[in-house]
Amino acid sequence: MPRSWTPMRTDRRGFLGLLACAGVAAVLPWRPAFALDAGGARALIDRSLGEVYQVINSGQPAPQMYQNFEAIFARYADVDVIARSALGPAARQTDAAVFADYKQAFQGYVGRKYGARFREFIGSRIEVTDARPLKSFFAVTSVAYLNGRAPMEVEWHVSDRSGQDLYFNIIIEGVNMLASERAEIGAMLARRQGDVTALAADLRQAG
Repeated sequence: MPRSWTPMRTDRRGFLGLLACAGVAAVLPWRPAFALDAGGARALIDRSLGEVYQVINSGQPAPQMYQNFEAIFARYADVDVIARSALGPAARQTDAAVFADYKQAFQGYVGRKYGARFREFIGSRIEVTDARPLKSFFAVTSVAYLNGRAPMEVEWHVSDRSGQDLYFNIIIEGVNMLASERAEIGAMLARRQGDVTALAADLRQAG
């Protein structure tokens, strides 16, 4: 049976922003067998969405909500893979300490940027409908029902390659959300002439 939640009213663009907080892809190391199964993948997305909507309906002030959204992202998303994917080729050339600083800044940036949109989601719902193996991970399908809008299919990619069940990518109506985040981070990095430390400083002020 699908599970559903009732978050706030928003427009289509705002909903895409909500989902893009995890919307990046990565090439993950190959392993011969799954410890994760379809039920576990689906349960991860159920829990993540449930916590998001609990925060939305809490009535907390914005700064506290953003901190909670960041914590949810850190708990259910593979932040290391996502941050590396957003940074692109520069991730392979970046000192470990510099990358760790950037990753922390990126995590906070995501919490603020998309947390600001989460509060708009009252009066609509998402139903998680299916989970299936896909390549070396699981794809969890959900349908978003927005007020006055056509339903949208949202696919979450979940893996246990990091040692725990986490999502590392989201596909919205066939569109991989990696492109928008990677383009934005790439543009910020270009403005700083490839300086990842400066990029991290920018990310702490952004969102």
